[in-house]
Parts: sequence; structure tokens; C-alpha cells
Amino acid sequence: MSDPVYEMRLKITEIGRLMFERQLTDAAGGNISARVGDLVCITPRYAGSKHQWRLRPEQVIVSDLIGNHLEGEGVISREAKVHYRLYQEFSDGAAIIHGHARNALVFAIARLPIEPVLEDTLKFGTILVSQYAPSHSNELAEYIAEAIRGQEERIRVQAAGVLAPWHGLFVLGKDLDAAFDAAERIDVNARCILLSRLLPGDEPGGEPPRPRAMRAELEEARRRFP
Repeated sequence: MSDPVYEMRLKITEIGRLMFERQLTDAAGGNISARVGDLVCITPRYAGSKHQWRLRPEQVIVSDLIGNHLEGEGVISREAKVHYRLYQEFSDGAAIIHGHARNALVFAIARLPIEPVLEDTLKFGTILVSQYAPSHSNELAEYIAEAIRGQEERIRVQAAGVLAPWHGLFVLGKDLDAAFDAAERIDVNARCILLSRLLPGDEPGGEPPRPRAMRAELEEARRRFP
């Protein structure tokens, strides 16, 4: 008989390796979690710095929905407060990815939102920047939840993302595959915006295209094909 909790712990280790390989997080941190009924499977502290995201399923912690450690090696990351806060408020969210995605981090340190400039990121809308609070604080958990409010339909469809200033990207998804997919799309979208700043303007000496203008052109093109 299959064990859904063990299977989720195994899947989290696989997603963690993929995130590290694809530069969606780094050795400095990040967290991955997923709900299995009334339980939460979540990566342990130091998953990056001490284990380089080569985790075994037994190292993925199993807890209840308020963060009581039930099973698993190591200790729960201090950043897990955000995960539990989101699960408590957004019942359609079943997985969370927090990563130090290489391109999205540029927007996080500049405290600039990420406009959707690719067709496959329009459904996520603008990735907003939350208010600042330290990464381990209850305040950050509240600010991330505040930034996600109003995006419940996006979570039901796939996922919603938020930037924590000077910190990284949080994605709340309907399941772990959806959250991982969204995190990568958002980071690729961020890279496209950054590299587009190297393109010449339409006129000699003109400014490179702006993210809001690129989004407007994309939305107009979409409107022509109902």
C-alpha cells in the first residue's frame, strides 16, 4: 500500500534538487512544503547550506498545520512561519515554494514588482512586493499573506507569487507541481525583463522597452484573438 506522506517527502527532495540545479534557490536557503491532509511536509533548516539540497525523504519534516514537529530529522526552518500562516488562511493552497531565484532576486532587492511580459505568466498577474520584515519573523508571515489576499482564484487555477524585499520569492500553489512550475515561469519572466534592458529602442538613442509597455502590448495582442 502506498504511503502518501512518504511519497510527498520523496517528491519534495526531488523538487529541491531541481530548484538548486535550475538556480531557483541557492545554498543560503529557501524552503519547500506541501500539505497531505492535515499534515505538512516541509524541508529542514540548512537544507541548502549543509546538505546542498541533496536531502533524503527522512530529512523532510512532517508536522501538523500549526508547526508541531511530528517526524523527521533535524529542525524546522525559522522561515516556516510563512508556510504555516499561508496554509491557515488559504485553504486552496496545498504547496509552497520559497526560493532565492537568481533573476527574481534582482527585483526583490530593488523592491520592484515583476510585470508579466510572457504569455505564460499573464495568469499570475503582477508579482507584488510585500512589506519588509526579517525572514524569521511573524511579521513577514503576515505581510506575505496580506500580499496574496485577493489572489485566491489564481491559487485555485495554479499559483500566486509574492516577492519578499531583499529576500526572495514565495509561491503558493494548488499543488507542488503547480508551485514549482509557477516559480520557474516567474523567474524566467524576470530574466526576460532584465535582458530586455539591453535591447535598443525603436528610435535611434531611444529607451529600451519598459515592462508595463511590453505587458500592455501583450494584452492587446491577446485581445485580438478571443
